[in-house]
Amino acid sequence: MGLWRDPLRRRWLLWGVLGVVFLLVNVNRLSSAVLAADLMVAFGTTGAQLGTLHAMFFWVYAAMQIPTGVLADRVGPRRTATAGGIVMNVGAIWFALADGYLAALAARGLVGLGGSVLFVCLLRFSASWYRADEFATMSGLGFAVSGIGGVLATTPLALAVDAVGWRPAIGGLGVFGLLFSVVVFLVVRDTPEDAGFEPIEGVPGQPSLTDAELRRNLSAVLRDPYIWVVSVLLFCSTGVNLTLFGLWGVPYVVQTYGVSVAYASVFTLLGGIGTVVGPPSIGWLSDRLGRRVDLMVVGAVAFVLALGAIAATGDPPLWVVGTSFFVAGVLLGTFVLSYTIVKERHPNSASGISTGTINGAGFFGAAMLPTAMGWALDAYWTGELVGGVRVYTETGYRIAFGIATAAGAIALVCSIWLYRRERAE
Repeated sequence: MGLWRDPLRRRWLLWGVLGVVFLLVNVNRLSSAVLAADLMVAFGTTGAQLGTLHAMFFWVYAAMQIPTGVLADRVGPRRTATAGGIVMNVGAIWFALADGYLAALAARGLVGLGGSVLFVCLLRFSASWYRADEFATMSGLGFAVSGIGGVLATTPLALAVDAVGWRPAIGGLGVFGLLFSVVVFLVVRDTPEDAGFEPIEGVPGQPSLTDAELRRNLSAVLRDPYIWVVSVLLFCSTGVNLTLFGLWGVPYVVQTYGVSVAYASVFTLLGGIGTVVGPPSIGWLSDRLGRRVDLMVVGAVAFVLALGAIAATGDPPLWVVGTSFFVAGVLLGTFVLSYTIVKERHPNSASGISTGTINGAGFFGAAMLPTAMGWALDAYWTGELVGGVRVYTETGYRIAFGIATAAGAIALVCSIWLYRRERAE
């Protein structure tokens, strides 16, 4: 009972409940890497079409981020996350039952629609239950939960698909998520006051906003140049990681090195582990040092080098591939610091809108890059098919990773801009 009656302990339970539903977002959005061959056969897709099917989640997800911020600020994370969880998991069940490409495309979009609200709700909940000097740590932990979802979407999902088939595996996840969305509504509360507690010391109040206040907050957010630079940075960095670990990473290893999907998924598993380890560790370090952009610049340089190692050679030793994937996952933690930078520039009443705006940019990147890389792979395809699956060339994959490296370089330029601007101010 002490856990339930102590707000400083209970907030972790409530955060964890939200975190479980958010974890399923990442399982769904990154499942395409393991399912790529099955989806190509089931729906008869090209590389570009598979990229579009994967990206449909992100198009809807990205378009919803500003509305999501408004909902999280106005309606509250509890009801918004409950509705989102239900919609996402209904979409997952539909995807598992889809009998054609268009139905799968629509179902994937529904998964993105529901999943689009959950990360911003987790951040909005953290803004109401945790102090400002804890926020970077909580943001990092949110990405760690995302990383755990990414881990589950690799080798564990591959083994489940081998055991029962891809449709039962995805449908089963949908049923579980549907039930847990109800738990969110029953357990989570938007603020300590809603849970019957006094306000937590050091946590700013989160008053309900009028329509006029919401419009003012949105206007202030969209006029801030930091928002636009951070948006480009996240477009590139988040877009690359979600494309690499969510779609093309597994086919690249399978087709370049001639290994099984289950074996190849171990390499994206390393990226997922990096995402679990990196963001909370770097967030904690940033909170202790009080430094953000310095870490972002260093991380961006290493991020470009990790991707460039694959683009430069095409088929480096597998330990290099594993190291590059792990480093890319860890260094996502430096880019996550941009959420804290944006939050610190705007009032707490605008935390949902500000974080939702930049979050949307990251997922527009995740929507566009899979198809762009798919086009590059199709352009160098020689016509070879194995079991109905297109086999792409090493040159095609080098071009695709070149696109990813160029995106990382743009993220580096943005981080340098933030560094110089902070020093000037």
